[in-house]
Amino acid sequence: MIRSLAIAILAALSLSGCALLASPDPVQLYRFGDTDGVSIAPVTAPTQVKLRAVEFPQAAQGDRLLGITGSEVAFIGGARWVSPAAQLYAASLENAFAGQARAVRLIGRRELTPTTRVLDIDVRAFETRYASVDATPDVVVTARARLLRFPERTVVAEETFAVSRAAGENRVLAIVAAYDEATREVNARIVAWTDANAVGE
Repeated sequence: MIRSLAIAILAALSLSGCALLASPDPVQLYRFGDTDGVSIAPVTAPTQVKLRAVEFPQAAQGDRLLGITGSEVAFIGGARWVSPAAQLYAASLENAFAGQARAVRLIGRRELTPTTRVLDIDVRAFETRYASVDATPDVVVTARARLLRFPERTVVAEETFAVSRAAGENRVLAIVAAYDEATREVNARIVAWTDANAVGE
């Protein structure tokens, strides 16, 4: 009796151990925002602009792809960003300035170069929007940019940039490609806008 009970307990523990050690469903990692364009030579004495920490929506700032259908919010299964989306976006913006800016030089947060201009970016939307369940989604990226005079912190210029890109099909690869396109477009607009507003103020 005792021996049978011991065998039953060992069998149960063995089965529970297998359940605990079971592999989770595989998750594919993705990235966005790589810049392959040719660098544009800046002016001789570019305006130094300091980039503040980029603000990001809480639901979208991590490594999961945010999906929205009407009032329902969920994360897209089986896919994650290789790093938190907020970090990938900040890096993509810095790369865009390095490759596209003509009149300004973006100063990273770790640099100690003195500057009289500060760029404040608040990403308001970074999401996959579905008109209905199983519909082909659109990727929406919206960012508010403010150029501040430092140390006064007065606003030199302010603009909101919104880009929507159709994914083409309801598949992760197509959605990731739409994120990449939308991010590139928003960043290009921010760079051009900063170039136009940072000089001569």
